[in-house]
Amino acid sequence: MNKQETKIIRWGILGLGHIAHKFSQDLATVEGAELYAVASRSREKATSFAKEFQVSNSYDSYELLVKDPAIDAIYIATPHSFHKEHTILCLQHKKAVLCEKPFAMNLKEVAEMIAVAKENKTLLMEALWTLFLPHYHYVINFIKNEVFGKVLLLEADFGFQSTHSLDSRVLRKELGGGSLLDIGIYPVFAALSSLGLPKTIEADATFFTNGADSSCEMIFNYDNAKAILKSNFLKETPTEAVFTCEHGVIKINTRFHQPTTITLLQNGIEEHVDFSAKTFGYNFEIEHFNQLLRDHKTESELMSFSFSKDLIATLDKIRKQINLNY
Repeated sequence: MNKQETKIIRWGILGLGHIAHKFSQDLATVEGAELYAVASRSREKATSFAKEFQVSNSYDSYELLVKDPAIDAIYIATPHSFHKEHTILCLQHKKAVLCEKPFAMNLKEVAEMIAVAKENKTLLMEALWTLFLPHYHYVINFIKNEVFGKVLLLEADFGFQSTHSLDSRVLRKELGGGSLLDIGIYPVFAALSSLGLPKTIEADATFFTNGADSSCEMIFNYDNAKAILKSNFLKETPTEAVFTCEHGVIKINTRFHQPTTITLLQNGIEEHVDFSAKTFGYNFEIEHFNQLLRDHKTESELMSFSFSKDLIATLDKIRKQINLNY
């Protein structure tokens, strides 16, 4: 191996909530990567997080984090409404950015982030981890190769009974809270990554008293296919993705967006495929991002700017239909 291939990627984390803990645990399993620094607006939270994960450097200022010359990449795990601001802050300091989904609040913000990345010739990628999971790769290749013929119907959902208060990050409308951006993005992603952009969209939603959407039901219409998609914070749902094809069915079993199993059904015969992940699954996107950095890439071919723009533009169209404005 040459030096480029073995370069240690030093990571910083900006925003230290629940998902940052999972990301940090998986980062520790990735060869050639080091969690070098973390930052929170709270000194106490930054110190506690650094102690828990044995991180050398902790900051109570995001500005101090991005100015640390030793950091190669920064993972942004702040609420949705801050993604644009924090991504641009990092990019302006030439820090490669892996920004948690949704990339930002709307297409205008995403386009601005991408423009700044290009201006600074700095790597930027949306952290939609499902795309990099082995089971999802398997399914997308299965569909593209038309092993069971063409997809006729996709049914994908994500739902659970939320115990969050209306003041929590997850449900505060001004922070981008609500079912669509937080969990509905996964069924929408499943449709776009397998069937592409729909010809037309139908959508309906219910709302909490604070204006955040409590559930959303969507139908994507294609020339020869349909996708029925649901997100729900009011009740538990199967949280599966089921692709009905011309000659069989591909089912991504429960919690389809994270490491799980697949069931293939054809001619009355079931086959189960288990990918036996030993992590939460964030390590796969981290490994991809690290390789992009080592190869001096500024954009991922898998999670491309074009795909991220299509995804947020589709979410914008859904929000317009259900009259959800931030």
